[in-house]
Amino acid sequence: MNSLLRADFTTQWRNRKSFILILIVPVIILISWKGLVDKLGGAFVLGSCITVGLTAIGLMGYSNSVARDREKGIFQRLRVAPVAPWSIMVSRLCVQMAMILLLTTAVFLGGYYFDQIVLTPKGYFLGYISAFIGGTVYLGLGQMVVGLIKNAETVHSTSRLIYFIFIMVGMFGELGVLGKQIGDLVKWSPYGTVKHILASSFQPGGWDQAAFMSLLVTVGYAVVFSTLGIRWFRWNASK
Repeated sequence: MNSLLRADFTTQWRNRKSFILILIVPVIILISWKGLVDKLGGAFVLGSCITVGLTAIGLMGYSNSVARDREKGIFQRLRVAPVAPWSIMVSRLCVQMAMILLLTTAVFLGGYYFDQIVLTPKGYFLGYISAFIGGTVYLGLGQMVVGLIKNAETVHSTSRLIYFIFIMVGMFGELGVLGKQIGDLVKWSPYGTVKHILASSFQPGGWDQAAFMSLLVTVGYAVVFSTLGIRWFRWNASK
């Protein structure tokens, strides 16, 4: 496991430009939404930006890297090594969890320095916990995509399309631009529930029944996506 972790973190470091690009998007949104902090609140802005980043990590980062390595035969070579198959994926997920930690920290720092958004220590702590929980939803969705689709290029195109739909419909729908029905649908979508638990965790005193229901739905999404992704996944792209 230690060797796998070192290899995966080394690979991630060598491909750090792709993560930087993923990181830039939520930070740019954070800076551009500075005028909305007074209107919608700092928790809303931070929650939206972190949700955008989590979506990118799961769909643009994780699924594409797994599909690419599978097509190159890396998984096939690892499976003949004296390591358990589950440890291969656990190592990959540990790297993604580290990326979620860096993303959340970057958004918190950006919110503090650019938008003067200050949370309580409890709010920051619960924010990290909620980010990890929300991240499992999109990692599970990325696993489902790469399990359902074998070709790496098709995985890349599909994940980009899903990412675009989630972000555009989620952000505009939540702001009420797309009408009440779409807004209600977005509220209970993966985007809406993850964003809700994030925003609620930043203000622990505002955690209510709606936030608790969003947490339950978020966990449900993570379980369903992960279960299907594991069941459909094949180590060899040719099968």
